Amino acid sequence: MARKGLIQREKKSKVPSLSEKWEIYRKLQSPPRNNAATRLHRRCFATGRPRANYRDFGLSEHILREMVHACLLP
Repeated sequence: MARKGLIQREKKSKVPSLSEKWEIYRKLQSPPRNNAATRLHRRCFATGRPRANYRDFGLSEHILREMVHACLLP
């Protein structure tokens, strides 16, 4: 009698049919990776800085502070 590990290895090594391979390939290729909303990252509109952004203005903290000091924002 064969060992259990050899039986499991035989189960893993079975190749699916060509139609099953195409179905698996289609499922893997259908959604692009960067399509998820959670992968999108807000960036500063002026500088493109990825951190310290304010949603209301779309600007980073540095640019927003400069605009306040220049009296461009209330």
